[in-house]
Amino acid sequence: MSTFDEQKQRVRTEGGFIAALDQSGGSTPKALKQYGVEEGAWQDDDQMFDLVHAMRARLITSPAFDGKRIMGAILFEGTMDRDIEGTPTASYLWKKKRVVPFLKVDKGLADEKDGVQLMKPIPGLDELLDRARAKEVFGTKMRSVVKQANPKGIRDVVRQQFEIGKQILAKGLIPIIEPEVDIKCPNKAEAEEILRKEILAELDRLDADQRVMLKLTLPEKDDFYQPLIDHPRVLKVVALSGGYPRDAANARLARNHGMVASFSRALVEGLFAQQSAKEFDSALDGSIESIFRASMT
Repeated sequence: MSTFDEQKQRVRTEGGFIAALDQSGGSTPKALKQYGVEEGAWQDDDQMFDLVHAMRARLITSPAFDGKRIMGAILFEGTMDRDIEGTPTASYLWKKKRVVPFLKVDKGLADEKDGVQLMKPIPGLDELLDRARAKEVFGTKMRSVVKQANPKGIRDVVRQQFEIGKQILAKGLIPIIEPEVDIKCPNKAEAEEILRKEILAELDRLDADQRVMLKLTLPEKDDFYQPLIDHPRVLKVVALSGGYPRDAANARLARNHGMVASFSRALVEGLFAQQSAKEFDSALDGSIESIFRASMT
């Protein structure tokens, strides 16, 4: 069995959640500040990304970060291109931890129009996908944002996601399609109704042998995304925390059966650079265990 097939079987049939470790240029300073590293700690972007890689390496190498509870990890391109303990990050995740590696491929968000933010163009995507495949990355992730229950805007978001998703599928990787609904959306439940309808329509247009994953904001109605979880073209549906504190995100997730977490901020909540190895590993273990339990409903 190929590495890709082993990873696919791991995602499809085994437990665990996805750790989102893909903060990029715009969100890196916030991630470092949450970790207890203030902006004055670096002089340029290279030093900033070195610091965030050290944070991610500390997470990944911790005994608490294990393949029994963590099924996958989403990486920033710079993390994929760096090593952990002398091994390329994606290989380290899969071979040392049995955690399936994914790569964030979007280049950020365009300005809001029609109540949504589409993705900016992704120049050089084919080359990036080829590099990812060569590094034994299994899949990708790309994010758009829905801010209003605007049918045209939501349709545009979903169509763009699936159009690029097909380009990713053609390169032999599995796309995580992420049309996030902002938790501050004033008509969030209505937006989710429109979003589900549009996603189902696009799923039905996929070929019989094509599979995608979905990353969605925890919905207002419990089990609202069950039709997506059950769809034959969907490999897995994962949930983003969307800014909810970890306890609130876990409580919502536990009420949505079949969804598993793909948390970022909620995962690293309570972790600080100044902690001793024992303190850090203990705090991370508690975070992972709580998210794992919520994901297993």
